[in-house]
Amino acid sequence: MIDKKRLIILDSNALLHRAFHALPPLTTKKGEPTGAVYGFLLTLFKAIKDLSPDYIVACFDVAVPTFRHQKFAEYKAKRPKTPEEIKIQLPKIKEILKVFEIPIFEKEGFEADDLIATISTKAEKENKWLETYILSGDLDTLQLVDENTKVYTLGRGIKDTIIYDRERVLSRFGVSPEQMVDFKSLTGDPSDNIPGVLGVGKKTAADLLKEFGTIDNLYQKIENNEVDIKPRIKDTLLKNKKQAFFARTLVETKRDVNIDFIIEECRFGDFNRSEVEKLLSEFEFHSLISRLASFQD
Repeated sequence: MIDKKRLIILDSNALLHRAFHALPPLTTKKGEPTGAVYGFLLTLFKAIKDLSPDYIVACFDVAVPTFRHQKFAEYKAKRPKTPEEIKIQLPKIKEILKVFEIPIFEKEGFEADDLIATISTKAEKENKWLETYILSGDLDTLQLVDENTKVYTLGRGIKDTIIYDRERVLSRFGVSPEQMVDFKSLTGDPSDNIPGVLGVGKKTAADLLKEFGTIDNLYQKIENNEVDIKPRIKDTLLKNKKQAFFARTLVETKRDVNIDFIIEECRFGDFNRSEVEKLLSEFEFHSLISRLASFQD
């Protein structure tokens, strides 16, 4: 029997944003902001301690419009602009990841979630012995959860963590991970400014998917007059059919982005500790240096 190996995929922008808002401002003696980077590393170091990964890879968004913006100009339009304090810290976290020899993936036209989906799908397909954990500050990647892929995310603050497997997704949302795309296609996703079906909330969406499985089957049954649902719900579903299927194209992550991912190039632990210590010292993260030895045992 082959022992399972573990891969951590970092949803880097989401983690950085979560850390920035979870911790009080932190600066170096020179006045350079470092709080988001520090929080990011706290989360990463905890995940390394909890999961003992064999491989780590980081995915980032690129600050240009994606294919979703081309489809829908209002995509994420209501989100506040990224604070300058986060923008300033983005290169810092990339610098740290590089000295840890953690590969970084980013690609114009796609979001980090698409790269995460592509890597997790490719990794699982090519390596049956691999267990993947997506380390994220949000729940957008729950649609990727399956027998070998879990989402390791944050609870309150950045110290509490939650691991979403199939059972936890079903328990919280009332739908399975593979139904999460259709679930959001019905409810919409306010955080991304994606409208769903007007008047269909989370409970109604979960009940519909529990009964019909997918929105494809749901609409087929409605159009064949084979359903027994409230007239109001049936009416709003029919009026917003086009919107529901359009929302799906925005919600669903791409699993086939053209990137050069090779699992063995993501092996974690073979970094130059003195270089890492030097950089952490420059950022005045002295409390983190003592933890490095355990990463190379």
